[in-house]
Amino acid sequence: MKPAARHLWLGLAAAPVVSFFALPFLYLIAVSLKTKDDVLNGRFWPTAPTLTNWPTAFDAANILGFILNSVIVSLVSGLVTIALALPSAYAVLRLKIGGKWLSDVTLSSYTAPPIVALIPLFFLLKTTGLLDTRAGLVLIYGFANVPVAFWLLMPFLRRMPIEIEQAAAMDGAGPFRTLLQIVVPIIAPGIVATFIIVTVLSYNEFLFASAFTFSDATRTLPVGISLFQGDRLVNFGQMAAASLAGIAPVYLVALFMQRYLVSGLAHGGVK
Repeated sequence: MKPAARHLWLGLAAAPVVSFFALPFLYLIAVSLKTKDDVLNGRFWPTAPTLTNWPTAFDAANILGFILNSVIVSLVSGLVTIALALPSAYAVLRLKIGGKWLSDVTLSSYTAPPIVALIPLFFLLKTTGLLDTRAGLVLIYGFANVPVAFWLLMPFLRRMPIEIEQAAAMDGAGPFRTLLQIVVPIIAPGIVATFIIVTVLSYNEFLFASAFTFSDATRTLPVGISLFQGDRLVNFGQMAAASLAGIAPVYLVALFMQRYLVSGLAHGGVK
């Protein structure tokens, strides 16, 4: 097949995939430019585009504060997750601590619906004085995403030549020193990729944030966006504008960290 024909077929095959991801984003932009009446007409693009939803959304709610809370909570909780998951995965895989059952229990714990832990975690945060605080969310997200990070980090550790660690042990390095000085630099792309994934998961989380935060000082963006939904009226235009503003940090992370994310995932998938 000629290169031109191959590129044409590849383009046709990729078009549905691109449309699947692009159309919701384009529709969100269109809704942010619609008036309340225009939202109800069912058309994809607004008949009379307007930018009034943007300043109105930022006046109606503390959008920038919500975004800042989400960024802080997701970044710090991502660091907590890596700090917990990396030594745990290394201990299970290399030091054989816990055997296979500990690995299976760690991974299976993520299959339970998060709502089952809602009431116990609520009283735990209340007892410790961390309810309605960013620190409370950091701890919840940091621990909740450990199974995900554990699962993502295991392939990187498995593909690392064990001879390097054995050589470090012969030179007198203990497990902790080997992990920090030998393992971490080698699998750094995988650690960065895992950090990005768990950070995005925390940034988008809604259930725990809605149950454990009550003030604008601690609410994250998903909870802040839900405030645009009233008892009888949903401000779709303002909600769309706030959503687009909230997407910006994640988009910037994906844009600037794409190289590390792709290389990290590729490093974990190829021996």
